[in-house]
Amino acid sequence: MRLVEIKAVFQRLLLAVALTSSAALAVEEEADTGNENSSNAAIEERSMRNAISDIESRHGAYAADLPEQMLSLGLALQQQDRHAEALAVFKRGVHLARINNGLYSAEQIPLLQGEIKSAAALGEYGHVDQLQEYLYRVQQRGLPAGEARANALVKQATWQFNAYQLGLGESGPERLLSMWDLYRLAWNDLLTIEGENSPKLLPPLYGLLRTQYLISQYQAANEGTGNNFSSNYGSANANRFYSYRSQNYELGRSVILSIYNIQRENRGESSKEAAQALVSLGDWAMWYGKRDDATAIYQHALAELALRDDAQQQEFALLDQPVPLPDMKGLRTLPPPASAEEGNILVEFGVDGRGRVIDLTRLDTNEDMDATAIRLMRVLRGTKFRPRFEAGEPVVTDKLVRAYDIKPPE
Repeated sequence: MRLVEIKAVFQRLLLAVALTSSAALAVEEEADTGNENSSNAAIEERSMRNAISDIESRHGAYAADLPEQMLSLGLALQQQDRHAEALAVFKRGVHLARINNGLYSAEQIPLLQGEIKSAAALGEYGHVDQLQEYLYRVQQRGLPAGEARANALVKQATWQFNAYQLGLGESGPERLLSMWDLYRLAWNDLLTIEGENSPKLLPPLYGLLRTQYLISQYQAANEGTGNNFSSNYGSANANRFYSYRSQNYELGRSVILSIYNIQRENRGESSKEAAQALVSLGDWAMWYGKRDDATAIYQHALAELALRDDAQQQEFALLDQPVPLPDMKGLRTLPPPASAEEGNILVEFGVDGRGRVIDLTRLDTNEDMDATAIRLMRVLRGTKFRPRFEAGEPVVTDKLVRAYDIKPPE
């Protein structure tokens, strides 16, 4: 199995945990509500259903007031984790909203969002993908340019990221191009209203950076494998994707510089937020093998932090330990470390001043995890690290011991 395929396995595992954790938390919290709340929920549900029946008897099955009632009932069912029933209610509400207000009416948006949430809770990700596509068309036509639409575009781009990681539907390049376009549209909406130094620009900018990391990984994973586009993907869009690939380093660098300028203007040149942005710029250079550039940028960040009263503490937080790259939520290829007592795989390794893993060895003797440990160690060997800095210079870090708690194969 190739390294990029092994990394993809770990990424999909981490994504699956993220997608299911909120539903699991909801179930746990619901178990503590007690009989009294359950009784109240039943009374409220009965009241909502009676209101729907009353509207239908007086105004017919397609009454204009029904979508609002369907939304309330669907949300109530969601709170009880009755997602299959909620899905049917939201679906009918969307249908009625279209009939009464038009195919792309904004009234559908909360109903579609409810339908998406329940479909995701049921693990129907293909259905979620279809609903997200329709929701995007509704939002583009029903919402004016501005903050509300920008927030909707960011959420849509986040789904495109999840769908890409899950390997749903469209080919990889199509998803990545959609992510870039959605985050760029959101950034442009906010730029027009807020100006170039507004902190509100940060979410789409971080999304653009995440997309550039994925484009760089796609390039490494698929170079020379032939045409990876679906048959209906237009040649103009394919050319646009290849253009983004060819400009990958410069595009990512310009995005990070925009993040840095915003943090510097709003937080101050010596702020930890501005320094973190500089470290991200160094990480991007390190990711591309530009070690000298990365070292200079990391040193710039240390120089800025040196002006702070808590300089030593902030320097310690940013550059005192090796950090695997990319250091961005959703892109980390390694599972989170666990305590030695909780982990079922224990390894020791070092990281040299160039960010390369050295002296990797396995310390545990858990035979049931042999295959998983081999895959993990392959990923570790291929992972680039931000090196530890000491006295302003990158140095070797020896004998890093890491435990990982990984679900054993069934």
